[in-house]
Amino acid sequence: MQSSPIAEDDKKLFDIAPAEDGLDNANVHELGMLEDDLAAVHARLGEASLEWTYAVIKEARVVHKNDPNFPGAVLDQMDRFLDDPNVLANPDKHADLIREMKMEAILSTENSPYQEVRANVDNTDDPTMPSLTFRVWVIGTIFSGIGSFIDTLFLVRQPAISVGPNVAQMLAYPVGKLMERLPEASFSLLGQTMSFNPGPFNKKEHMLITIMASVSFSYPYTAFLIPTQALPQFFGQEFAREFGYQLLSTMGINFVGYGLAGLFRRFLVFPSWALWPSSLATIALNKAFHTDQNEPVQGPFGWVFRRSRGQVFFITFGAMFIWFFFPGFIFQALSVFNWLSWIAPDNMALNNVMGFNNGVGLNPWPTFDSDFRTPWLTPLTIPTFSIVSQFIGICIGTLMTIAFYWQNAWNSSYLPINANNTFDNTGSAFNVSKILGPDGLFDNTRYQKYSQPWMSAGFCTYLIWYFAMYGATLSYICVYHRHEIVTAVRTTAKGFKKVILRRRADTTEDPLAEDVHYRLMKHYKEVPEWWYAILLIIAACVGMLGVGLWPTHTSPVVVIYGIIMPLIAILPCGIVQAVTGIAIPLQVLAQFIGGSFSGGSGVALMFFKSYGYISMYQALAFCNDLKLAHYIKIPPRHTFVGQVWATLVNTFVAASLFNFQMSFRGVCTPDADFKFTCPGQKTFYTGAVFWGVLGPSHLFGAGKRYNLLLLGFPIGVMIPIIHYFVRRSMPKREWIRQIHPVMICAGPANWGSPYNFSYFWPNVMVALFSFQYVRKRYTALWAKYNYVIAASFPAGIAVAALVIFFALELPAGGLSIDWWGNTVSYEGCEGSACTRFKIPEVGYFGPTPGTNAFT
Repeated sequence: MQSSPIAEDDKKLFDIAPAEDGLDNANVHELGMLEDDLAAVHARLGEASLEWTYAVIKEARVVHKNDPNFPGAVLDQMDRFLDDPNVLANPDKHADLIREMKMEAILSTENSPYQEVRANVDNTDDPTMPSLTFRVWVIGTIFSGIGSFIDTLFLVRQPAISVGPNVAQMLAYPVGKLMERLPEASFSLLGQTMSFNPGPFNKKEHMLITIMASVSFSYPYTAFLIPTQALPQFFGQEFAREFGYQLLSTMGINFVGYGLAGLFRRFLVFPSWALWPSSLATIALNKAFHTDQNEPVQGPFGWVFRRSRGQVFFITFGAMFIWFFFPGFIFQALSVFNWLSWIAPDNMALNNVMGFNNGVGLNPWPTFDSDFRTPWLTPLTIPTFSIVSQFIGICIGTLMTIAFYWQNAWNSSYLPINANNTFDNTGSAFNVSKILGPDGLFDNTRYQKYSQPWMSAGFCTYLIWYFAMYGATLSYICVYHRHEIVTAVRTTAKGFKKVILRRRADTTEDPLAEDVHYRLMKHYKEVPEWWYAILLIIAACVGMLGVGLWPTHTSPVVVIYGIIMPLIAILPCGIVQAVTGIAIPLQVLAQFIGGSFSGGSGVALMFFKSYGYISMYQALAFCNDLKLAHYIKIPPRHTFVGQVWATLVNTFVAASLFNFQMSFRGVCTPDADFKFTCPGQKTFYTGAVFWGVLGPSHLFGAGKRYNLLLLGFPIGVMIPIIHYFVRRSMPKREWIRQIHPVMICAGPANWGSPYNFSYFWPNVMVALFSFQYVRKRYTALWAKYNYVIAASFPAGIAVAALVIFFALELPAGGLSIDWWGNTVSYEGCEGSACTRFKIPEVGYFGPTPGTNAFT
């Protein structure tokens, strides 16, 4: 990275404000302003009246009082400004405080109160800039098709191969620039005039292509459903091989999520507090390609860094591409760096506590892999409060797992400490086929002769915290986000009143709620809610046709039941994800509820889970994409068309692949070609039978073995309430405000069995270094490069993984390196889990089979 010592001519770049303006460095530091921010605020400072400032700050305190992303020091100043009557009565005596509040009011209404957003998102727009162009249709369609093909086909591989949207954004740029050479001739398409070359390839076109790729560079959930239904080693339903069934099922599941996203965008996309932190890396990469701004920034050791954002992206991308060949192929022990286990690989206690693969992972330095074994969490984008709060929960969950195991709770000492499998009473994987009758339903006689299901200590901890996470989410929203929900409901009611009564819109402007990005987006025609409602209804009808026209032995009403759950859960879960960057998955809740009402049918549970869990997951992913469009100022109707088209491409490509995918020799068996062993589909099948056929009542019902795990629900409900009263009793303790109750529960839930402490701890180190050290000491350096690097690292890893697979592993007699550095991480107890207790001589533990002792 190009750098040099600070020269005399450069020093003026880092003088934040002249003293005569009264804008001292302390004010600027508290507000997190950079040079450009300061210049813009200074230009407007004289226009800000005290009355206007008071109104804006009053509303800002309501909105951000419980917002952990908002600076606590600024909130304290807001309290002084609003609560001290002497401020307005004697403004001359409080000039510094009033000046700081004016600066904050201008930031909130003319830019963003969040430094992360200001560093990456422009607060201006050019409404004449084209977006839905010929280039977007061509590049977006091709990339959507290729991405859908790769992600769907290789989903059944172990490990899977996937391509992220930032890789698409990187590859789309040279293609878009190449298409600038096309002639400027125009043509008509569906009544619209379109040019082959509307001008320079711009950021709106580029982001719309990226959004289309984000939609399609993923697999539909039918990639689990169809193989599980069709293949003989699973349910063996031959009708699932028919293209019509595959298409209708895929289309229904894909578009339900998009309809939900559109209906809730007013709650989850438009507000300024809905940051969607992970989206900022995508925005930063877009800015790196399309900005001419390249201000020098000060870094450590007195150096000035002059590399542009684009240059830094490609430098770090190339470095990560090269480095990943070491932990990903050449020296894989660098990835699973379980060096403590190498000391005594067969020591049960050491490996169960310290082990990376089969233990709880208490390792101070567990990896040199920059992917951190966590592809769904980038520590350079997730806020520190979110990372640290999860870490608190993970530490508690780790101690709980160790305590359960060494106390032999639920006979867990006969099993691996941290496995996510379900076991029988011999310590082997639970064979669900042994409890099924000829009709595929639960057979109690066979069940009594076989075994009860048993779970590891780690998995019990995981379930407790999953239940707690659901309870905490609902409680947290009620306690801390009442204002946001009420505001969104009122706004929605006004919109419906306008449509129903044909009244003109209320022109009363809220200077904060309508921040600059929202105001700029109002220049474009919005997508009416009824468009999304119709899309949701059509998707539900198509899904019901798929269930009802083929012999699924499942009522089409399961689709409606499945949709009800995300309709209820999307708002609380979406608010948490928009603020923290961490999803609240519904799969355990969907399995629990669906299994209770599935009537012993595993297939019915699969449909309920598909529409209940995946619909919300997709809806929130679409909300993230809508936020990208909101930040870049893409016309909403262009985004709508692009998303719907990309989803349609994904649907047809995926549905066309299923039969080809299932034609590979030995697919979904240990001997499958190309490692197409279907680990995810096997888990999906086991879950369907376990939760749908056996049912939650056999595990969690009154008096049943795992009934106490349900205490997670009330515990989760109480955690935000306790946090609320602790905050009220100590309102000036910023560290208490920075603890997020839901994230405490999400830590051991999202990072529980089979993941562990080792998977998450590297994220803590990186997040603290980035957000707490670099950001506070070298703010301009952090703002310029942090999110660019957050985009480049995963992109470099993704491309390297593709090269390793297609160039080294896939060809006949694929290359592999068999040496100590690739095998040492899987020796002893790290290769095959060591249990604390051996299976008794009778061959089983627990109640005796065949005595009707299983309840």
